[in-house]
Amino acid sequence: MPRHQRGKTSSSAPGASQRQLRVGELIRHAIADILSQGGVHDDTLSGHIITVPEVRMSPDLKLATVYIMPLGGRDIEPVIAALDRNKKFLRGEVAHRVNLKFAPDLRFRVDERFDEAERIEKLLRTPAVQRDLKTESDQD
Repeated sequence: MPRHQRGKTSSSAPGASQRQLRVGELIRHAIADILSQGGVHDDTLSGHIITVPEVRMSPDLKLATVYIMPLGGRDIEPVIAALDRNKKFLRGEVAHRVNLKFAPDLRFRVDERFDEAERIEKLLRTPAVQRDLKTESDQD
């Protein structure tokens, strides 16, 4: 078997490697700790509780996309702008907390999973879906 294919099968799932997932989780914990402890001295950030549900790493581990959501989904744009302003400080703090060869560049994005989950919940509660679910359970 050629060297570049060793350990991989044709049925392996596409996506992030174990290393990417592990490093992303370490960075997620570090950023969540920094934000929860008030380590960033910014008025916008100090007035919000910010959830960090996921960090996705690039394959070379040099770019971290940090998905965030302020509590209640309020003031998303100002929070993203404040995080971008403090990106250099956060990168330095992550470098001290996570032992990597290079500190990754941080990119902040809004986590839209919560909105998507709410949209699906609303769809499931519509009368048409309820009617279809009732009909299927009556046939059994």
